[in-house]
Amino acid sequence: MATTTILKAPLTKSKQKRKPESVLIVGAGPGGLAAALLLKQAGLRVKIIERMPRVGGRCSAIEEQGFRFDLGPTFFLYPRVLERIFQVIGRNLWDEIPMVRLDPQYRVLFGTTGGQLDCTPDLTRMAAEVAKLNPTDGANVKKFILDNRVKLEKFRPALESPFLGWKDLISWELIKLLPMLRPWASVDGELQRYFQDPRTRLAFSFQSKYLGMSPFNCPSLFSILSYLEYDFGVWHPYGGCSAVSEGMARIAQELGVEIELNESVEEILFDGRKAVGVRTESGEHRADALILNSDFANTMTKLVPNHLRRRWTDEKLAKKKYSCSTFMLYLGIDGVYDQLPHHTIYTSENYLQNLDDIEKNHSLTEDTSFYIQNASPTDPSMAPKGMSTIYCLVPVTHQHPNVSWAEQRQNYRDNVIRQMAKLGMKDIEKRIRFEKVLTPANWEHDHEVYKGATFNLAHNLGQMLHLRPRNRFEDLEQVYLVGGGTHPGSGLPVIYESARITARLLLQDFGRDVAWLDAEAGTPAKVAVG
Repeated sequence: MATTTILKAPLTKSKQKRKPESVLIVGAGPGGLAAALLLKQAGLRVKIIERMPRVGGRCSAIEEQGFRFDLGPTFFLYPRVLERIFQVIGRNLWDEIPMVRLDPQYRVLFGTTGGQLDCTPDLTRMAAEVAKLNPTDGANVKKFILDNRVKLEKFRPALESPFLGWKDLISWELIKLLPMLRPWASVDGELQRYFQDPRTRLAFSFQSKYLGMSPFNCPSLFSILSYLEYDFGVWHPYGGCSAVSEGMARIAQELGVEIELNESVEEILFDGRKAVGVRTESGEHRADALILNSDFANTMTKLVPNHLRRRWTDEKLAKKKYSCSTFMLYLGIDGVYDQLPHHTIYTSENYLQNLDDIEKNHSLTEDTSFYIQNASPTDPSMAPKGMSTIYCLVPVTHQHPNVSWAEQRQNYRDNVIRQMAKLGMKDIEKRIRFEKVLTPANWEHDHEVYKGATFNLAHNLGQMLHLRPRNRFEDLEQVYLVGGGTHPGSGLPVIYESARITARLLLQDFGRDVAWLDAEAGTPAKVAVG
């Protein structure tokens, strides 16, 4: 790895007299932590206020009886973004947060016609595995990867830049990329150009669920999600993805960032339309700028008076399209399932019906698709000796009157346990030593996620780029956004990128140098601080 050189610019006389600007960040999720690292490195005073007793938000840990689970994300993808952030603050991601690259990355089990696919980053082996399903598809694996490598490189400037209005689309010359991006097509439609077998397409498109969307509705741009896994790897940070959040918080505190936990924001303080701070149970906290890393729609409807918002009123938020939610099972079990890979995805026999039940019918499917993480064989620290953590995620509808979780929670939990038998886990019920269940109702009420939509606003064409809530929030003054609810969107890599975009905008507004933020990973950064 390249070493990182931090060059601090000497303070001028005027800078020596000036008190550092202060920034208050609401929420210690991945985006808030990444923004705190960058802004503190720039010489600002930074304080994070977090409602929960630990950092990470939806990327935090559950720890009970010696078992450790990620609350939310378990796939760590495209480490380049966070590696870049660590570099410009003078740290090395790989030294600070040890990880292992998985091979196979995951197993996909097809309920549709049977069979399975062990997905490996070795493209020669992967092509051979796909060829067992369809010889023509196997021959096209490398072409798919190469084409999407070009697509990402062409579109990357958009993912790394703010979109503050429709004029940004023209200045970025997006129109030139339309033939490559094919916005009229879905991810599945894009994959039909490469793969005939629906099972192959499913293995390269289930990643749209990282955005909480169906591959049949998700814009074709997001075929880059599966490509990222093959070129940049699927990683397991030791201790889980939550260990990344904890490592970022540790470094932030070492740099001088204040982090206050168990502090629930009760009110955002305004002077006209200008945010000047927040009020919590402990008192008022004021700052020159406010960054919101909390769930966007929930924060707007609960903490910002409706009359202060023009574009994002309660009425308009209610009409927006939201992602699916998730039903979660966190199981601490006796023994180890050595035959299960680290990640396994089971797709239901009637996959299309299952997707319709989630997105259109807002109902529950008996033969539902689900995902299992079996982390303990890779990382024994996740469970007591001789035991395992089993993390189960089931995509379900966000909160809707059709489903009463108070009534259906237990029956659905039992159905999910029965589904696990399809992976060979026929004895899991009797091996459970710890169990925690989260439903969309829990996401909404306990974790303050609007409608329990765990992936925020849906990523359709009407809610992307400048049509998403903007990083410099357009409805209020001195308010900035990071996280899945703003541009570029959901998923850990783009959430980290949202922090870099927002930090740049905020520093520009404060008249600070921002060139150092653009150092490429592996290139020494020259950081002007002061």
